[in-house]
This record gives sequence, structure tokens and C-alpha cells, in this order.
Amino acid sequence: MELNSGIYAGALRGELMLRNRLWAKGRAHVESYGAAPVIVYEPEGGLHGNFFDPAYAAILQNPQWSRRFDKIHAQGRSLPKCLPASSGEQARRWRELDSSMSSDALLMNIFCTPAVQHSASIRHALGVDLHAEPEFGWKARVPLANGRVDRTEVDMRWGSLLIEAKLTESDFQTRAASIVESYRDFDTVFDRDLLPQAVLKAVRRRTAREFPEEFSQEPEEAVDPANLPFAAIIAEAHQSAIAARAWESAPGEPAYGGYQLIRNVLAAHAERCSFCVLHDARRPDLREAWFRIMAAVKSADLRARCKVLTWQELVALFPADLAPLSAFLDSKYGIVKPGGQPTIPGDSILAHLL
Repeated sequence: MELNSGIYAGALRGELMLRNRLWAKGRAHVESYGAAPVIVYEPEGGLHGNFFDPAYAAILQNPQWSRRFDKIHAQGRSLPKCLPASSGEQARRWRELDSSMSSDALLMNIFCTPAVQHSASIRHALGVDLHAEPEFGWKARVPLANGRVDRTEVDMRWGSLLIEAKLTESDFQTRAASIVESYRDFDTVFDRDLLPQAVLKAVRRRTAREFPEEFSQEPEEAVDPANLPFAAIIAEAHQSAIAARAWESAPGEPAYGGYQLIRNVLAAHAERCSFCVLHDARRPDLREAWFRIMAAVKSADLRARCKVLTWQELVALFPADLAPLSAFLDSKYGIVKPGGQPTIPGDSILAHLL
């Protein structure tokens, strides 16, 4: 039975929104427009509200890590403009890493913290070489059947370990079968019949009002105002059924679910690396999706190099000197080690809602 990704993703986004409303007090930030606003932070005096202070200091000192801030926020238009630091300066554009929902920011909060990189227990648990340094947005070279390569971006490479990080993303994306099957080693690595199958519609979903031929041209009888709510419900259900039938009959293209996972497993195969999915324990749907991809891997050796870990399980590996980072993750993300109870900074969420 497949789990509903939208329910789990929406619940986690709601919790993070409330947590960050409290965390953002006294820090430079804005809220996005819309019914479900997202907190977005901006740098201020060498600090950044979306980052653990030691991690952000390390990022500023590392040019390769700092380049991750070059990625512009995809929904920047839904945000208030960022004010310039001083008169005459151009306003800063919002970045992906500014968002409180960014899985990349969470990843860097943890692995850019010097004490995490130097922790023998964390390196041992993840199977990372002693002197390796994390690389974010690492470009793999996955061979294609036509002799070219796909410069797939992997969220992080740490030695011989590739990591795909997830937080509130709805899924691992779906791509047309023609694209997925164009990788040179696709059939070597996977049993295609065991991969999750999907259909991509070639046209946009239309509303029921765009199908006038479905409606009667006869004059409608007057509706008793007392029955208006019930009549409205019947009409809405009727129109939804029309739109659903049209969507089902629209032409489609065979596709595979879990495209990001398929692509990264192929990258691990090509590079002789291990691959780990890092996700939140509050997202069992993502773990189930990953297990479906793992089940289709033919090689036992490659399956053994495929891993899954929750942020909560990662926190359990922290040594005692990482207590401040643990407190940061608890307050801002609600991430604590398994069996722990997340705390709420300041007022309780209930009091905040009231």
C-alpha cells in the first residue's frame, strides 16, 4: 500500500512554518505571500537566521560551500523584496538556502559544522574516509547510452558516500520512460519491471467548465434557496467527475517514479560509491518510495551500498560536544534523536495559534 506523500509533506511543512515563526523572532526574515507562508531568512551581521552559527561561519570561509548561495530562490516572486543593506546598494535576491523548508540548508547546517566533520563516530557510521571533506552540489558523470554523460547534481558527496537529502519535498520526481531508459547501465543495474510505473499526461488538467458539451442546454429549474447548499455540493461533485473523466482519457506517456533515486543509484554504480537517502522520520512515505527502488536493484553488492538514514537517527550519533547543534535542530526543525520529545522554543505552538 502506497502512503500519501501529500499528507505527510503538508503536515511537516505546517510544523516547520510554526516553529520558524517562533525561531525568526529577533532575526532578519520575511514571510512569503499566500495562505501557507514560508519563513525566509537573510544574512545579518555575519550571521544567518537559517543556519547554525558555527556552520555558517565555516561556509563563509569555504569558497566551494559559499557558491551554494548562488542558487536563486525559485519562488522569489512570491516573497517581499529584500531590502538593501545600505543606501545605493542593489537589493539582494533571495536564495534557495534562505528558505526554512530547504533540505540543502538542513544538510549544510549539519555537515558544515566542524565538530560533525571531525566526529569519528559519525564518519564510522556513514563509512566515510578519515580525511574527506563534504562537497555540496557535486556533479556526477552518469553514462548515457549515446556515449555522453548526464552531469547529475548530487546533494552531497563525502568521500565515497553520495547523499540525497529530503525534508518537505513531495516526492522523488517522475520522468518519462524514454529519459530514464536512456542511461547506459539502466538495465544492468535495475529490473525495470520492479520499478514504480507511472503515466505522464501530455496535456494540462482542464476544469469541468472547459467541457460545455457535457452540460445540458435545457433551461434549469429554479432551486429552492433552502436546498442551495445541497445543490451546490451535487453540482461540484458532477463537475469534478467531468474533469476527472477528461483527465483519465487524455493521452499519456509511460514513466517511472522515483527518478532522482534511480539517477543517483546509477551515479553510485558508475563511481563505485555508496548512496544514502537522508529524510525526516515524519516522512515514512519517502522511505517507502526508496525501498521500492532498492528492491529493483539487481546486484547484491550495490544493494549493500544503498542506505537510508533519518535526520533523527543522525542526531543520535552526535557526540556530547554537539549538544548546541542538537538544540538548534530541536528548536528550528523539531528533530531529536529517536525516542526523544521535541521541545518548542518560547511559547507553545498551541499558545502561538491562539
